[in-house]
Amino acid sequence: MPELEHFDLVVIGAGPAGEKAAAQAAYFKKKVAIIECEPEPGGAAVHTGTLPSKTLRETALYLSGYHARELYGVGMELDRGATLPRLMSRKNAIAAAEARSFRQNFAKHQVRYFQGRGRFVDPHTIAVTSSAGELQISGDFVLICTGSRPHRPADIDFADDWIHDSDEILTIHDLPTSMTILGGGVIGCEYACMFAALGVGITLVDARAEILPFLDAEIVQRLKAAMIKLGVRLVQGQRWTKALRTPTGVTTTLQDGTTIENEQLLFAAGRTGCASDLGLERVGLAPDSRGYIPVDKEFRTKVPHIFAAGDVIGFPALASVSMEQGRVAMCHAFGFGYKTAVAAEMPYGIYTIPEVSSFGETEETCREKKIEYVVGRALYENNARGKITGDLEGITKLIVDAKTRRVLGVHVIGERATELVHIGQTAITLGAKVDVFIDMVFNYPTLADSYKYAAYDCLGGLAARA
Repeated sequence: MPELEHFDLVVIGAGPAGEKAAAQAAYFKKKVAIIECEPEPGGAAVHTGTLPSKTLRETALYLSGYHARELYGVGMELDRGATLPRLMSRKNAIAAAEARSFRQNFAKHQVRYFQGRGRFVDPHTIAVTSSAGELQISGDFVLICTGSRPHRPADIDFADDWIHDSDEILTIHDLPTSMTILGGGVIGCEYACMFAALGVGITLVDARAEILPFLDAEIVQRLKAAMIKLGVRLVQGQRWTKALRTPTGVTTTLQDGTTIENEQLLFAAGRTGCASDLGLERVGLAPDSRGYIPVDKEFRTKVPHIFAAGDVIGFPALASVSMEQGRVAMCHAFGFGYKTAVAAEMPYGIYTIPEVSSFGETEETCREKKIEYVVGRALYENNARGKITGDLEGITKLIVDAKTRRVLGVHVIGERATELVHIGQTAITLGAKVDVFIDMVFNYPTLADSYKYAAYDCLGGLAARA
């Protein structure tokens, strides 16, 4: 039997976490192999989730004339014969371009790329199975980055053409006339807004009393108002008991016995780690009940040379965080001293219509922690750029410590919120006082200028307390 090719690191899964981890190790001259079971690298972020759904969002904003209605009173009519593949014509091009970027990064860092399914043979040996057959490689360290897939309850018939999960929803051919979405988390809210903007009648059902409860409550209320204006019907605090196909659509029965009938159904409540076919039992590892692999703060499993990062370890399951987890894991594996932890706090970016982004303390967490605080708000409707673009629903909100004047939290709703939040994030990370925004000069007209007026509003609150 020929001798196995040996690597310093073998990465299973070429999504965001795997790619950044492989590049991190290879940058420091480690010999790295990466294995990907799909035809192209990129994972769900590139092919089924993050980028495709954001492509649909941009399409929905453009074709629906979302802001044009406010600016010019123009009502744009979407061709009901338009197929989703036509609306998503850019998706494949974007996915292909991103996959090329992944491959170019591997080539740049001399990372060996294996297309096939990776599975443990023993703690240091990985079998790679593909249409060409099987080969085996070995590694001093192994990093598992196999991602996640949508949770599929056994009592929902996902084989039905009118019942979908959040990975395959974008493969449907025709836009439905109406859709029930089960799950009011990030994915459910994003798809509710996108399809509603395209003229689909949406009913969003969530078992919790409030959608997106980790956000500042005021921001949630503003988002809900925007969603209702968009045509989304919200059903909250109701569990669903069953979903059955009928001749005319899909009927969902709720806990209180009421029923909702729409043409199609999207189940968007939760995801499951992809760890069931890795041969973990051969190395003494096992996923938890949701398919996630337990790790410590260094992203090390209970087998010291085997690490895991990204969606396969569970929360927060964000591409941005997954990349950092992969890098940090490799720093601990090889003793690179410069990056030993993922930032304690992370921004949330939610691509609803309008966007929402948040970092730091909310009013609710300040009250829980007994922090004395003031709030400053700046409305996009009072901002010159907001008026120009027709984005009149937005707001930049600052949370400031009443005693120290330090900025504690920033919450933005409105277009470009996921970009704007990083200004506040930087101030919070550096421990800056709210005065920094008063002293700064912002380009005019810009949405970023809203920080100055939110800061002035905070100063008014501080003066009133004094």
